[in-house]
Amino acid sequence: MSAPNNSFDPVEVTSLHPDEVARMREEALAAVEAAADLAELKEVRLAHASDRSPLALANREIGALPPAAKADAGKRVGGARRDVGQALKARQVVLEAERDERVLIEERVDVTLPWDRAPRGSRHPLTTVAERVADIFVGMGFEIAEGPEVEAEWFNFDALNFKPDHPARTMQDTFFVQGPDGGESGLVMRTHTSPVQIRALLSRELPVYVVAPGKTFRTDELDATHSPVFHQLEGLVVDRGVTLAHLRGAIDAYVEGVFGEGLRTRFRASYFPFTEPSAEVDMECFVCRGASVGDPDAPCRTCSSEGWIEIGGCGVVNPRVLTAAGVDPEVYTGWAFGLGIERTLMFAHGVRDMHDMVEGDIRFTSAFGSEN
Repeated sequence: MSAPNNSFDPVEVTSLHPDEVARMREEALAAVEAAADLAELKEVRLAHASDRSPLALANREIGALPPAAKADAGKRVGGARRDVGQALKARQVVLEAERDERVLIEERVDVTLPWDRAPRGSRHPLTTVAERVADIFVGMGFEIAEGPEVEAEWFNFDALNFKPDHPARTMQDTFFVQGPDGGESGLVMRTHTSPVQIRALLSRELPVYVVAPGKTFRTDELDATHSPVFHQLEGLVVDRGVTLAHLRGAIDAYVEGVFGEGLRTRFRASYFPFTEPSAEVDMECFVCRGASVGDPDAPCRTCSSEGWIEIGGCGVVNPRVLTAAGVDPEVYTGWAFGLGIERTLMFAHGVRDMHDMVEGDIRFTSAFGSEN
């Protein structure tokens, strides 16, 4: 068995030769100093300080040396690697400072400059639609009337001929306001805008021609077609000699103003406590105009291929309502109608889900522009 080669000279290993180690060190330091930015410095680090760099590979050769030679070679290579590492850190500090200074100059924002890139605000499309519908009736001589959203039961129910046991009075439909002592207060969140009829008749001189747009409340769950808070536009005319023909003309003007010309309307017999006779109002589908009825090859999503769309309710004002408001039903007659603003918006603009109207997403409202 041969003895260990204690006379091995590390100088014979090329990568460990003092001149070669010095050359690799100087080459690495020169590359570090020449790096113009952090990206270049990263490439230098990979080339001269990574596990595959020349100095790292030379360091691996030390393990093959005899014990007497390892210390000197390790000191020589380790010193070179340490110098390169320190140079990299120092250069990074310099380059980061230069980068930060450059960013402050190149990306500086002059806050004194005029600004014009903020998106324009806009009202909610429900507000816009409500005012556009109201303007149609104002153009026919109607006035705008308003009333409180927290309403007395007498205005909301009794004066409108709702009997004490009417289903609409139950908790299933109505939000009742609790009194200070926890009992009944006689107040409700109005379930329709019809109480404004009574307030208008009590506060205005006859004849009365008013429309009352406003917010209403019912205990419905929020889903695609229902909401516990929704908007209506109530119309009321009380005068001498008014008839259902006048009502039909007002409804036709609304349909033409919102959905376009040439659409027919129809009344279907219905029941409301505050009107007699009463009717549901339908308009001809503004998309298919009835052509989809009975045609399975051309279904209409807007009217479900029925040809007609329900838009509201109406009727002749019940004499009991006139009496409750102090109007002589033997002298005056009247008619009233109620239209849903959300329903109008959904039909006129193809909105499919009530959630879009109430969740406050500006992507929904901005699609309607910034109409004032």
